[in-house]
Amino acid sequence: MLGWRRRGRSDRGPGAPARSVRGGFWDLAAVLAAMAVVGVGVANLVAVGPPELAVRQAGVGLAGLVLVAMLWRFRVRMLTVLGWGCYLSAVVFLVAVEIIGVSANGATRWIGLGPLTFQPSELAKLGMLLVMAGVLGGGDPGTRRDGRRVALAVALALVPIALVTAQPDLSTGVLLVVVAVAMLVLGRVPPRLLLPMFAAGAVAAPLAIGLLRPHQVQRLGSFLVGSDQDPAGAGWTIQQARLTLGSGDLVGPGQVRHDLLALYLPERDTDLAPASVVGQFGLVTLALVLVAMLVVVWRLALAARVPRTTHGSLVAGGLAVLFGVEVVVSTGGNLGLLPLAGVPFPLLSYGGTALLVHLAALGVALGLRRDGSRRRLWIPAGSARRRPRLVRVAAVAVTLALLAFGHYGWRLRADEGPTLAAAAQEQITRCVRLPASRGLITDRHGEPLATNADPATGQVKVLATPALLRAAPADLTALAAATGHPEDALRAALDAQPPSTLAAPVAVLPAAAGAELDARRLTGVMVVPLPRRAYPTGPLLGPLLGYTGVATPTETSRWPDLPVGEIVGRAGLEKQYDAVLRGINGQQCLYVDPHGVPVAPAQRVDPVPGANLRLAIDLGLQRVFADGLVAALRGLPRSVGAAVAMDPRNGQVLAMASVPAYDNTIYGPPVDAAALAAMGRAPGSPGIEHVSAVAVPPGSVFKLVMAAANQVHGALPAGRVVPTGGAYTYGNHVFHNWKAMGPMNLMDAIAWSNNVYFYKLAVALGPDKVIETARALGVGSRTGIDLPVESAGYLGTPSTVGERGLTWYGGSGVTLGIGQGYLTVTPLQVARWTAGVGTGHLVTPRLGLSTGTDSRTETALPPPALIPLPFADRLGPVREGMRATVTTGTARRLAGARVPAGAKTGTAQDGSL
Repeated sequence: MLGWRRRGRSDRGPGAPARSVRGGFWDLAAVLAAMAVVGVGVANLVAVGPPELAVRQAGVGLAGLVLVAMLWRFRVRMLTVLGWGCYLSAVVFLVAVEIIGVSANGATRWIGLGPLTFQPSELAKLGMLLVMAGVLGGGDPGTRRDGRRVALAVALALVPIALVTAQPDLSTGVLLVVVAVAMLVLGRVPPRLLLPMFAAGAVAAPLAIGLLRPHQVQRLGSFLVGSDQDPAGAGWTIQQARLTLGSGDLVGPGQVRHDLLALYLPERDTDLAPASVVGQFGLVTLALVLVAMLVVVWRLALAARVPRTTHGSLVAGGLAVLFGVEVVVSTGGNLGLLPLAGVPFPLLSYGGTALLVHLAALGVALGLRRDGSRRRLWIPAGSARRRPRLVRVAAVAVTLALLAFGHYGWRLRADEGPTLAAAAQEQITRCVRLPASRGLITDRHGEPLATNADPATGQVKVLATPALLRAAPADLTALAAATGHPEDALRAALDAQPPSTLAAPVAVLPAAAGAELDARRLTGVMVVPLPRRAYPTGPLLGPLLGYTGVATPTETSRWPDLPVGEIVGRAGLEKQYDAVLRGINGQQCLYVDPHGVPVAPAQRVDPVPGANLRLAIDLGLQRVFADGLVAALRGLPRSVGAAVAMDPRNGQVLAMASVPAYDNTIYGPPVDAAALAAMGRAPGSPGIEHVSAVAVPPGSVFKLVMAAANQVHGALPAGRVVPTGGAYTYGNHVFHNWKAMGPMNLMDAIAWSNNVYFYKLAVALGPDKVIETARALGVGSRTGIDLPVESAGYLGTPSTVGERGLTWYGGSGVTLGIGQGYLTVTPLQVARWTAGVGTGHLVTPRLGLSTGTDSRTETALPPPALIPLPFADRLGPVREGMRATVTTGTARRLAGARVPAGAKTGTAQDGSL
């Protein structure tokens, strides 16, 4: 029986052009959008893949465009033939894969066709969709939703799903399941039939975990718990995608070398093609690709409303879902918001089979739309149809998902872009350290005390990057000529190095020749100084200057950013001022591939030489002190001594002699092992700086502290004459004088170092008052001199000597009066309290005066603050005694000095000598 229906708002009859023209325009827009995506995919392959991949993909794209043009006039009545043809061919090919398939990465998914490969699972997507649409949308409307027809559709879907999953290709299998479910929903299958199937699927879903391969489990786990750093690990892919997306620019590649970063991006031509597009062409390009895909998805969704049969409508709606799901899953996986399911981006990712099938599907859908847009006055009454359910809702969901993904990608770049860019740059670069020249150490007049190797006689080391130099034959020839090596021998030596070698030693050259070679900037060639420190004064200042060497764990803990093998100050002033002297290393960076093989030179940062250090030391005075000290010690059983000259006004140390001493050059590099062993066996500990690091009983020089304590506490008036003699009896013990003496006041007792006077003074004061004043003068504490090692000495008290397992006897306070007993000090402490008595303030001894790279622009080091003595105004009698020591007392040899001088002599018994 025939009837007729009115279509549209008018009855113009066949041939009315309005709808056809509009439909043709939008069909062209969809085709242009699809081909634009294909073009971006080909451009991505040109940038990141071998040229043959781009050529092959472009050829398939052109063939697909021809296919779209051929299918433009596709008719609904041809759907059944096309559907069963695709379906049966896909099933046959999937079975053939199990027999003659090509394996890769643990899966067998392809069939070889000469130089080409064919992936049947891509054809299975289209074939399954077409036959399900035919089963669900064909026949009498009254029986369309019959349970047998639904069961047949499900059975037909299970065949390719099972065959694909067995390959194993779980991602495509899951995608086929999604498409099958979508077809059931679009086909308006009643809930009474859908709900039991969904319930059965929910129960069976946990069982699917057992089908996962180990790499699939790792991929899912890395998505849930975060990425890892192992290039073979499951999270590496997600991490690389984030680095590429976050460091990409809006238009074109960013500051990071994305052509090199792309080498680290797995599957950059397939699964991670969207991330690769951002890396090569910028975020805007990917945004345009997503817009183009939305045009395609919406065009397919709208096409579902046009065909004259439910069969045709289901085909168009199912293709909209297929394209939309693939776009969402691929984009979400690239952003790390969804697990990387191995689903390529449609039309963009490399794959001839997928591209051809997708373009063919697009052509079929657009052909159906054109066919449905043709007006017919008379339509068979039995052809009434029901439109697919929720097609536009699905398209809206895809649109919203991509908008959310776009917002996330924008925030990723805005919030983490700099961090990800830095991480990406660090990943693709390796750097070779260019050591900085160490600053010089000079005396106060500029005389060199510690220098680097003489440029005229020094040497430098030449390093080469084999991978880069092999690619620059002209530079290899120039390097061979500069180093005097035969070119063939040099090439063979470089070839013997591992491919990932960054810097292989080539030669050692004189410094002048090395500077000339460095100025030529040959590819992959670096010139670095050999770290050799010179000390022109030898043992004269050995313990004071210290030495340099390779950083040990101690130095590394002090400066955590030290590179491995860094030369640092290990002792003395070299250690104390290491941060100033060391300078800032430079680096020559190299771009490397994922295997660590250098592929191109990167940024070079020249080293910044260390600053020079000018000392307060006067080299001439230092020689006088050292020679005098050696002469004074000559003939003694143990020749150990120390002498220091310090400006009492500001603490500048003018001379600081230590005997015995060592020559710094024995520490190299290289270390003179024999000389070092001999120094360890030598008497007197020549490796120790005796002025500040060795504490001994002070003897009679401590009488200045005793005199100061008397002036503070007034035990004996300074002018009172006290009987002395040759000995002093305290309790049952007799304490002797160094010779018998008559009655004396405080000034005379200082001048003649009268022991008996100070025995009596110690008893009159008591130990607590003596110790209080001694502490005020710095006894028993470090002076704060700018050296890394200093002894604090020891100032015992009646309450603290027990901590050392000793006993404070009654006579302990008596011997304290002449600097003996539970008391040890360094020569530097003696100089400090002597200066304090003379000036009325304590100074902090210092050796460093100024730093800078040029004597004309050097910066003075801030002088330490003076510490006023609270009893400075009461020290006049003590100073008078010091002056009398020179004029009439035990230091009369200084009476002829050109300037008025004060002094205090002293000797002490030291059981360790």
